[in-house]
Amino acid sequence: MSTQPGFTLRDATPADVPAVRALVRALAEYEHKLDKFTASEADYHRVLFGPRPYAQAILAEAGGQAVGVALYHTTISTFTCSPGYFLEDIFVSPALRGAGLGRALFAELARRLQAEGGKQIDWRVLKWNAPSIAFYQRLGAKGDPGEWDMMSLSGDALARLTA
Repeated sequence: MSTQPGFTLRDATPADVPAVRALVRALAEYEHKLDKFTASEADYHRVLFGPRPYAQAILAEAGGQAVGVALYHTTISTFTCSPGYFLEDIFVSPALRGAGLGRALFAELARRLQAEGGKQIDWRVLKWNAPSIAFYQRLGAKGDPGEWDMMSLSGDALARLTA
């Protein structure tokens, strides 16, 4: 747990699942992707706290309220043979943006990763999201100039593959 002036960062617990879901839903709304948001509280509980947790979440609180979240999972670089994190979602409530909360979430992730011997945090950002891109660049993040395309296999294509 980390305490900063005005807010606290801590690992999410099973009791926090409604707050985690609400924050990720707010992110989906911000990204104009609410139509893609179908996850239930049970889904978040399974992914974060089930028999095989697939991800972890850091919750940011201010005034006893959940105001930010970083949801991530471990990756591996086979080229360096070192662990990394993929930051699936990071979201700070609009009223608290600019208060250092996003930077604190990234710093906490960096501390955890370095403690595990990891070397890189990766994430995606929508090309139209200029405020977030500017924030990430201020942290020192660099974008991929297009050498790689993100690919996805899901829905009917995934089902056909297993048929």
